[in-house]
Amino acid sequence: MARIDLDHIRHSYLPTPTSPSDYALKEVNLTFEDGGAYALLGSSGCGKTTLLNIISGLLTPSEGELLFDGKPVTELSTEARNIAQVFQFPVVYDTMSVYDNLAFPLRNRGVPAAEVDQKVNEILRIIDLESKAKRKAQGLTADEKQKISLGRGLVRSDTNAILFDEPLTVIDPHMKWVLRSQLKHLHKQFGFTMVYVTHDQTEALTFADKVVVMYGGEVVQIGTPDELFRKPQHTFVGYFIGSPGMNILPCEVDGTMARVGGHSVPLPCGLDPKKQAQKTEVGIRPEFVKLGGAGEGLPLKVNAVEDIGRYRILRGEMEGVALNAIVGEGMSIPESPTALFDPTQTNLYADSWLVSEGA
Repeated sequence: MARIDLDHIRHSYLPTPTSPSDYALKEVNLTFEDGGAYALLGSSGCGKTTLLNIISGLLTPSEGELLFDGKPVTELSTEARNIAQVFQFPVVYDTMSVYDNLAFPLRNRGVPAAEVDQKVNEILRIIDLESKAKRKAQGLTADEKQKISLGRGLVRSDTNAILFDEPLTVIDPHMKWVLRSQLKHLHKQFGFTMVYVTHDQTEALTFADKVVVMYGGEVVQIGTPDELFRKPQHTFVGYFIGSPGMNILPCEVDGTMARVGGHSVPLPCGLDPKKQAQKTEVGIRPEFVKLGGAGEGLPLKVNAVEDIGRYRILRGEMEGVALNAIVGEGMSIPESPTALFDPTQTNLYADSWLVSEGA
């Protein structure tokens, strides 16, 4: 296992980048602590896989330095870095049995046969392929082949890090939950440094101790699931995390009040008068929007109500801007509802970044 440091890493797929827009990966300064479980989360094209491939050695960054335990590894091969990587689509040896696929990386390193057998059988139990241990991989289904890929990444106990690039795409929902649980168990048991790339917030939030949210080639926030939910540092984090995501409403700021259309919303803090912002917005989670009767809050037009079972999602709009609210089980929706914002859970954003009290 290793501590991984990315020091002023940037990458462009162009031979001679000349402007910030030429970089697929903007400047990244990031540390993955030894033995930590991390997720890289973001939409397609945000730079997640580029960053992962730089860590593994499949890509050499255009700029910056990569260090394992303080030692430069930027120019080293994947093999020399002692990295295990599991890709989005299954990579297996079709002519080998399931057992031999898992045993191959251990035998290749001269691990004693008894230890190979013990480790392979342990992983076979975890990925639920004991009954197919002697089967050729060629005849297996796509999700079974991906289990082998996962198993090959987990079978070695001497790796500096295990990197996962959307490994559960082809696996059914129930097995996704099982394998995520097993990965967390193995992480606690063996202390692997794990970095897991996904665009699925559920996978990221249930797997990782800390989630690295990426947007437009940049890291916009690193935090625990609770931190990402309660205090998104960027509007993208607020929108991307949650179902539905955070309500983002354009506003004008006057002291510690926000003007949304013709209505006022109290804020936890105001803007620093010395700092200029081209765009200001109010952010609030649907969970913290309460419904009131006529005249109690901000006028709300109801477009639809979705019944999820334990709660309902009211999808409406205010001043022409979409606004969602979570309605708890047993709670009624007023005939002419208005929206009431919890001021302790209301965030102010300037040019997409969170404005903090005292900042």
